[in-house]
Amino acid sequence: MIGERLARARAASSLSMRALAEQVGVSANMIKKYEHDQSMPASPILLKLAKALSVRTEYFFRPVKVDLKEIKYRKHSGTPESIIKRIHSDVLDQVERWQELANLWPNFPILPFQLPEGLPVSISEMDEIEAVANHVRKEWAIGFDPIADLIDTLEARGVLVIMASIDQGTKFDGMQASIGNQPIIVISANWPGDRQRFTLAHELGHLILHGRLSHELNEEKACNRFAGSFLLPASSIREQLGEKRHNLEVRELHLLKLEYGLSMQACLYRAKDLEIIGNSTFEKLIKLFSWNGWRKREPWDPCPTEKTYLFQQLVYRALAEDIVSESKAAELLGMPLVKFHQARKLERPDAAINQ
Repeated sequence: MIGERLARARAASSLSMRALAEQVGVSANMIKKYEHDQSMPASPILLKLAKALSVRTEYFFRPVKVDLKEIKYRKHSGTPESIIKRIHSDVLDQVERWQELANLWPNFPILPFQLPEGLPVSISEMDEIEAVANHVRKEWAIGFDPIADLIDTLEARGVLVIMASIDQGTKFDGMQASIGNQPIIVISANWPGDRQRFTLAHELGHLILHGRLSHELNEEKACNRFAGSFLLPASSIREQLGEKRHNLEVRELHLLKLEYGLSMQACLYRAKDLEIIGNSTFEKLIKLFSWNGWRKREPWDPCPTEKTYLFQQLVYRALAEDIVSESKAAELLGMPLVKFHQARKLERPDAAINQ
């Protein structure tokens, strides 16, 4: 029966039973019966449901069902429950497709996540987190230069990154979960790149630091420190700004943002945490940020957004190696078969019109 999947797809689309019923041409009570598996929609209604919910009909009969474990939302206290349900439904759908693809491979080419060796057993001071971030960079052989593609860096080490459709203004700061021994980090595809990157590094901090912090340290603040340290190492920012400064130009912070993909405000906090600037200079610059409205929206264009291509690459690889059929590949990618044909042949959707 399709009840659970129908309810989940409706939540992901933010549609009420009445709104969905009006689009499909049935009563709200009938939608309720479908969702409680008290009735099964006929094929024409099923097609209308799929169209209204922007899913393929195969979605309702997908054989894979996953159980996300250790779900941790980084959300504001005022986040509506409807938003959380929509995000959860979207994430479950994407993770199920990941799992279905993995089940089709004889040997799925994704390594399990492993913590870097040599991490400290306990951490009692915030300053120790700098060394931990440096250690992770060293163990992962990524040096101390700016990380050009953070999602690729994480995915190459077994962390799955899910891009959810979350509006930029939504009070939600990320999500972490796991399926088996595979950690999952959820960010919004609509956030600017610096927010995406900080959230990814923050969630990595939870994976690295969890169970190692003393009771005196707040884990959220510690993960913020890890995120800043990981994205902009102490040696790098000191090389850019110097060891001690009595003032900073905001343009310096902007240039750091462009190079390291970290917000100007986060770069300012890094300068304070590393005592490059004192509290008085920090407070002066924070007031300047507030006065200009930069704490909500920083000047000039936002950082480019991060992208994830791994799932698509693995689907096309499976197609090339005859692990999946063309129709199954289109289903996994959530694309109509016609559009999949165009994408596979590198055709533009309007190619036929221009010929």
